[in-house]
Amino acid sequence: MTKPRFPLAATASAAALALLLCGCSSGAGAGAAADDAADLGRGGAPRMTQLSVNPQPRTALRQGGTLQWGIDQLPTQWNPLQVDGAEPATTAVMKALLPTFWHSDAGGGQRPDQAFLLNAQESTTAGRQTVTWTLNPKAHWSDGTPITWRDLEATWKALDGDDPAYRTSSTAGFDRVASVTRGRDDFQAVMVFDRRFSEWQAMFNNVAGVPLLPAAYVDTAERFNTSFLDRIPVTAGPFKPVGIDRGAGTVTLAADPSWWGERPLLDTIVFRAMDSDVMADAFARGRVDYFDIGPDAVGYRATRAVPGAEVRKAGGPNVRVLALNGRSAPLSDPAVRRAVLRAVDRESIARADLQGLDWTYVPMNNHFLVPGQNGYRDNSAGLSQYDPAAAEQALDEAGWRRTGDSRIRAKDGQSLTLRLVVPTGSILAANESAQLVQMLGAVGVKVSVEARPTADFFDSSLGRHDFDLTLYSTLGTPFPATSSSGTFQQNAGGNPSQVGSTALDRALGDAASATGTEAEYEAINSADAEAWQVAGMVPLYQRPALFGVRRYLANLGATGLSDTVYENIGFQK
Repeated sequence: MTKPRFPLAATASAAALALLLCGCSSGAGAGAAADDAADLGRGGAPRMTQLSVNPQPRTALRQGGTLQWGIDQLPTQWNPLQVDGAEPATTAVMKALLPTFWHSDAGGGQRPDQAFLLNAQESTTAGRQTVTWTLNPKAHWSDGTPITWRDLEATWKALDGDDPAYRTSSTAGFDRVASVTRGRDDFQAVMVFDRRFSEWQAMFNNVAGVPLLPAAYVDTAERFNTSFLDRIPVTAGPFKPVGIDRGAGTVTLAADPSWWGERPLLDTIVFRAMDSDVMADAFARGRVDYFDIGPDAVGYRATRAVPGAEVRKAGGPNVRVLALNGRSAPLSDPAVRRAVLRAVDRESIARADLQGLDWTYVPMNNHFLVPGQNGYRDNSAGLSQYDPAAAEQALDEAGWRRTGDSRIRAKDGQSLTLRLVVPTGSILAANESAQLVQMLGAVGVKVSVEARPTADFFDSSLGRHDFDLTLYSTLGTPFPATSSSGTFQQNAGGNPSQVGSTALDRALGDAASATGTEAEYEAINSADAEAWQVAGMVPLYQRPALFGVRRYLANLGATGLSDTVYENIGFQK
């Protein structure tokens, strides 16, 4: 996930927490801000807007070259809005290939991407919110078909939630639309909402991970679910696919000569799939030019030691989380899930994970807002505090008790055993698993660790909810209510815990409909209070965005809330 789940494999995808409330007015051009730029959020409070991308004008970069980009797996589902396609590898590739209408600056401000969207105007018609989208008539799909209002209509119908056969991860925003009709011509779409949607700029947005889809390939549920399965049938972007090699674990993109925007600086981008624990070595040997280090101190040190390389670091809206599957028998009782939260020493896990990364640990006690951010408060009612004694008492009250000399609790003849499923090849997950085994074991909960191959971890394990506990990292966006809905709402396709509440759904809906900042903050904090009680997921810590990059590579790195403009990625002269 929007695709609310933008997980990071092996550092850990099946849900994205949105962390930053931001104004959605037009802002400066993406990529124009200096590294580590700061900004003020609404209300004048400082907010996390850093980025580190080596920003360079196109004139300072040479034409041509190949970028080797490390990803954690080679996807099979290339539709990033289909529930099985909402993962970082799919998103990284498809952002170069599918239309999005907005560029996001370092503070999350939005401006139209003129290659696709000339302008978007919000108005009120007959008392209802209306957005008029005016498209660039030059824009077309790779098969020559013009991009028109029909594509917006088809994408809306696929994501509106009316037909469950469309296996989407989220319907956020699109479920509030009443109609999409033709405007003055085929290149204008008029979208009328039946409920106000304050974050409407999250629609068709690069940084939110919501591209426009081609009507001919998504106008039925079957086509939506299968048209991009094991293939990329049509594109509309600065690059085009020229080969998917499953044996080599690569997908290769080439600059598309039919692209009507600024010519891409790179000739090709080769995405190389590999386990995260070998990426630093691949980077050192020249097989990869850019990769996500994650909170891996060994990889961090190794990357910094590579001649001609650097680590680009930013305070990205990224979070390490522990998810609890509320539909697994032992965790179906919310009281048991809350007890598990109390038994986990999050500070100990965070300090161990972040050691050696030059990153200061700050307790994170809100699912949606980061510490120090305007509106942030702890709504956990004590559930954020490590308290094994309280956990033991809660488990006793829930009927899970130790009997005789047994160290493991039992109820109705069943022992309290939880499967912790993690991807292989992740030192981070292995260390966290060892700590969780010890912490939960101390309160009478047996944890059995199951390592699954990274290549299909998100599809076969996380996406199909085949776990009791799991660990992964999420990516946020500038649109908290939108990005979070598919993660926390009941019955949402991207909800990893499969639990929620009516009050939580309502609070997120109120945030998405808010007409003012304070009302949005209050709604988000109400949602957070409910999320603690539901206890389907707990934030462990804010995860630093750390990327290994060749020093001479420009306009790519740790982007924070800004988006990557693929045609502007290049090598310095």
